[in-house]
Amino acid sequence: MTSTETVRYGALPDQVADVTLPATTGPAPLVVLLHGGFWRVAYDRAHVQVVADALDREGYAVANVEYRRVGGGGGWPTTFEDVARAIDTLEEVLAGRVDLGSVAYLGHSAGGHLALWAALRDRLPAGAPGRADRPPRVRGVVALAPVADLVAVDRLGLSRGAVAELLGGGPSEVPERFAATDPAALGAPAARTLVVHGRLDDTVPVSVSRGYRDRTGVELVEVPGTGHFELIDPASAAWPVVVGAIRSSLHQGPGASAGSLGLT
Repeated sequence: MTSTETVRYGALPDQVADVTLPATTGPAPLVVLLHGGFWRVAYDRAHVQVVADALDREGYAVANVEYRRVGGGGGWPTTFEDVARAIDTLEEVLAGRVDLGSVAYLGHSAGGHLALWAALRDRLPAGAPGRADRPPRVRGVVALAPVADLVAVDRLGLSRGAVAELLGGGPSEVPERFAATDPAALGAPAARTLVVHGRLDDTVPVSVSRGYRDRTGVELVEVPGTGHFELIDPASAAWPVVVGAIRSSLHQGPGASAGSLGLT
């Protein structure tokens, strides 16, 4: 029988993660789930609980992470400190209860940005919030319609300047913050990384992921006939691509590579 619990990684209300452990005979692979919403307080982890529930049915343990967001004590540096602390705490709390050799970071939109960033914490500049002294214990990263290039997204002015809200300015004003938070500047994660993006996305254009792929060499799976939110809808035609990407990132058999799905 599935069990659920809330893990606290700090004293503040948003410093929590809802953990679902499936009914399996042994420790299950763990998916660390990071929600989107352009890092703003109006959006929380509740809107991706359907994703956590669907992945539980696939046999994954899931940690649905909350973090402080812009308008609620988040932004630079607290959002990044929270994500890093959440992941470190989950490793400690779940040791022996999940398979820490099979951990995937899964994020959507702004959460996709945070998933990529979290997999690069050992490459951050000295003193940067969330920096780790060792490579993160993550085997795969799946970024769904991610805000993967902060400079490009700031230039596009997406969601009324959400990147500048997050970091407190643009790349010419706070370049050191962009250097510590922009996946496009930090390179591809060492973990197997798959970016999944709908070709009809009008919230974060697929051009953002194409540019990130071109800069870093990560694998990009473009899903025809798909917008921004279908990627977190288990009832959508795009959902099998997401599940396949997670499996592929963890090397658990056939996955969602562009070649295997016939997508380019």
